[in-house]
Amino acid sequence: MGPVWAMILKEFLELRRDRRTMAMIIALPLVLLVVFGYAANFRVSDVPTYVYGPQAEQTAAALKAPYDVTKVDPSGDADDAREALRSRDAGAVVVTQPGAGPATVMIDGSNLFSAQAAASAALASGGALKPNVLFNPQLKTSWVMVPALIGMIMAFIGTIITAIGLVRERQAGTLEQLAVMPFKASDVIVGKIAPYFVLAAVDMILVTVLGCLLFGVPFTGSVAVLALGSALFLFTVLGIGVLISSFSQNQGQAMQMALLTLMPQILLSGMIFPLEAMAAGVRWIGYLFPLTYFNLISNGVMLRDAPIDSLVMPLAVLAGMAVVVFTAAVLRFRRDLAPAAPKGTGKTPAGTARVPASAGEAR
Repeated sequence: MGPVWAMILKEFLELRRDRRTMAMIIALPLVLLVVFGYAANFRVSDVPTYVYGPQAEQTAAALKAPYDVTKVDPSGDADDAREALRSRDAGAVVVTQPGAGPATVMIDGSNLFSAQAAASAALASGGALKPNVLFNPQLKTSWVMVPALIGMIMAFIGTIITAIGLVRERQAGTLEQLAVMPFKASDVIVGKIAPYFVLAAVDMILVTVLGCLLFGVPFTGSVAVLALGSALFLFTVLGIGVLISSFSQNQGQAMQMALLTLMPQILLSGMIFPLEAMAAGVRWIGYLFPLTYFNLISNGVMLRDAPIDSLVMPLAVLAGMAVVVFTAAVLRFRRDLAPAAPKGTGKTPAGTARVPASAGEAR
C-alpha cells in the first residue's frame, strides 16, 4: 500500500496547489445548492396588476392573489392596457365595463409563468374575470425559450470559445511574439475577438431565423433594436472571455472558469426559473448577469414589439457592463503584452535600458 498512499498524497498536494480547481470544487456545489434550494420555483405568487375602467375601484378591492394591484385608473381602457403590457409595466391588466358584466383580464403571455398563474386565477374566478392572453395566446413554452436561447448561445460562444482561443495563443507562444511588436493591448483584443464576434452574430441570426420557422415564434419588433442589444451583449461576454483567459494558464482552467460564470447566468437570468418566483436574497444575483438584460430585450422585441423607450434600462445596463468589462480586459491583457524582463537582461518591463546603479554594476 506504500506506493498507493504516495500517489494519494501526491494528488492531494497537486489539488492544493491548483487553487482554481479547488475553488470550483467548493464553489460549484454551493452555487447549485443555493440555486436549486431558493431559485428553483415555477410558482409565481404575485403578478403586478393594473385595473382600468368604470368599475376599477370596486374590482381592485375584490381581486385576490396572485393579482397584486399596483395601479387603479378608472379612465383607462383596453388600448392603455395593451400598452402597459407591451412595455411590461404590468403582468396583467383588468379592464372593467359599465354595469355588472365580467371584467376582462389582459395578460402578458410573453412572461410565461406569470401568465399561467394569472390565467388560472381568472378561470377559477367563477366567471367574474375573462382571460385574454396577448403576445403568446396559447402560452407556448417555445415562444419564450427561443429568445432566451439566442442569448445563451451567444454567451456560450463569447465566453468559452474566446477564453479557450486566447489561452491556446498563450500556450503556443504567440503572445510573447506580440509583446515585441508595436501593438496596443486594445488593438490586440479587438483583433482577437472580431472573428468570434462575427461568428456569434451569424449564429444569432441562424438561431433566430430557425426558431421563427421551426417553432412559429413571431418577430414583431425592430430588428435594429435587437441588433443593438445583441452587439452590447456580445461585447460584454467577449470581454468576460478575455478576462478569463488572462487568469488561466491552460485550456482546462479556462473551461472551468467559463462554466463557473455561465451556469449561474443560465439558472438565475430568468431563462429557466422566473425571477419573480425567486427568493429576494437570490433574485438580486440574477440582476448582476448580462444574460438577464439580454433576455428582457430579445423577449420584448420578438414577442411584444416593445418600444425602445421601454428597453432603455436593459440597453443602458448592457452598455455599462460592456465598458467596464472591456476596460478591465484591456488593462489585464496589457500586462500580458508587457511582461517583466528576466533578471540580468538590463531591461525594464517597458523595454528601455536600465540605468546602472554604480560603476561596479556598469562594469
